[in-house]
Amino acid sequence: MPEYSYELKIPKERVAVLIGTAGKIKKEIEDNIDIKLEVDSTEGDVFIRGENALDLYTAREVVMAIGRGFNPEIAQLLLKGDYVFETISLSGYSKIKTHLKRYKGRVIGSEGKTRKLIEELTETHLSIYGKTISMIGESENVMVARKAIEQLLKGSMHSSVYRWLERKRFELKRKKILGKFEPGQI
Repeated sequence: MPEYSYELKIPKERVAVLIGTAGKIKKEIEDNIDIKLEVDSTEGDVFIRGENALDLYTAREVVMAIGRGFNPEIAQLLLKGDYVFETISLSGYSKIKTHLKRYKGRVIGSEGKTRKLIEELTETHLSIYGKTISMIGESENVMVARKAIEQLLKGSMHSSVYRWLERKRFELKRKKILGKFEPGQI
């Protein structure tokens, strides 16, 4: 069977998180996904090898999520088939460092209120790290979280985004409930 591989780079300060105490996290990922990880801790290079392309892709997503600031437990939610990982680059909104702080601040909100609200209403996990904002959750929920974050980054008022999120949450909950019944049962 052919062996596939990926090579990617994560921030050096996230390498220790990927490896974990006594290599525990690295081994857990290798065992859960049936791949091999080689980590160059001096450069932040990660080599992923395996025989199954889908497992390799999943491992890459988990490693990238850890590299983007998620803790390993949350990153491993990506092992569930319906969970996705997405990243928004703040570089597309501004190259000026002080503006990047302002954009991050808009998404985090006062005392983390906005971030918590987005996470709660969309049932996703957010990580604001470096020049990126990343999300992990079920695909439809991540799409809603992404749209809310993009609205904030484009300057929408927080209250408008909150109201929009509450409507979307209601729609998603309704869709989930209705999806559990066969047509004509309600």
